[in-house]
Amino acid sequence: MFQQSHRRRYTKIFLFALIGLFGAVGQAWALSFVYVANSGSSTVSAYTITPGTGALTPIAGSPFAAGLNAHSVTVSPNGAFAYVTNSGSSTVSAYTITPGTGVLTPIAGSPFAAGSFPISVTVSPNGAFAYVANYGSDNVSAYTIAAGTGVLTPVAGSPFAAGLDAHSVTVSPNGAFAYVANQMSNTVSAYTIAAGTGVLTPVAGSPFAAGSFPISVTVSPNGAFAYVANQMSNTVSAYTIAAGTGVLTPVAGSPFAAGSGPYSVTVSLNGAFAYVANVNGNNVSAYTIAADTGVLIPVAGSPFATGVFPISVIVSPDLVPPPPHAVVSIPTLSPIGFILLALALIVAVAVQRCRLLH
Repeated sequence: MFQQSHRRRYTKIFLFALIGLFGAVGQAWALSFVYVANSGSSTVSAYTITPGTGALTPIAGSPFAAGLNAHSVTVSPNGAFAYVTNSGSSTVSAYTITPGTGVLTPIAGSPFAAGSFPISVTVSPNGAFAYVANYGSDNVSAYTIAAGTGVLTPVAGSPFAAGLDAHSVTVSPNGAFAYVANQMSNTVSAYTIAAGTGVLTPVAGSPFAAGSFPISVTVSPNGAFAYVANQMSNTVSAYTIAAGTGVLTPVAGSPFAAGSGPYSVTVSLNGAFAYVANVNGNNVSAYTIAADTGVLIPVAGSPFATGVFPISVIVSPDLVPPPPHAVVSIPTLSPIGFILLALALIVAVAVQRCRLLH
């Protein structure tokens, strides 16, 4: 009886030790990476993010070669591929991302042809399609992404017409719609995305009026609202998005005042706030977003000072409210961490049964 009690005790200790060990390994393997497009050197800088501090450490081999005047970079939702627009060579560089290290390796066939002066790239939420705004040719290049390789293949009918000087492209969170800010025509082009092919079809009424020099467009995480930074009119246009059609309707009170030269707009992942980088004002305008209407209300103290010439703004993904009745906070494991944890449980149970039988 005494030995059996001790065996159970040691088995429990062994179990928790394995959980801790494999959980820690899973956390360590769940590394995050940062990629930066360097226009002047035609390269991509790559870094690992130190958990807990956010410090950046250059990845071995960084910076990695890109095309001429690398302008915009994005990563596929599964973290397997990276894509860079090269405005000087009218191409898109494609890379595989090595798990665990973040090293970039050019994909076979890369770089891929785009339109003239490609300036913005995004990947659909399901990782199946990539879209590139071509500033020089006033259109959008669309590609299918090969799931296993990341190879880009032009979609039938690509490129698709946009407005003058297409400057920014984004896809709605549900993957149903794409939006392009057209800088010189003062409009936003809207498209439906064919689920199986990625083909873009203009939404009824598109393009939609924006302010002067619309240069950046984003969609709220719930897919209900779209926001556009208008560089010359110093405003932010706000729209509701019709759920079934993607049609844009101006929000009451839109456009909303921003700082001088609004150049980039983003929405926090909880959908509660919007931020605009004002390139001439050297500050960031901050707003609360009315949940039901999308109306922008300036945050107290806004705008907030930045450095000189701020041209891009983003919000970290941890700005999400906790569950209303959360009591215990459990660290999030990577998928590999969960697999290892499950294996640890299986091993522990097997060991316990073996010991009890002997």
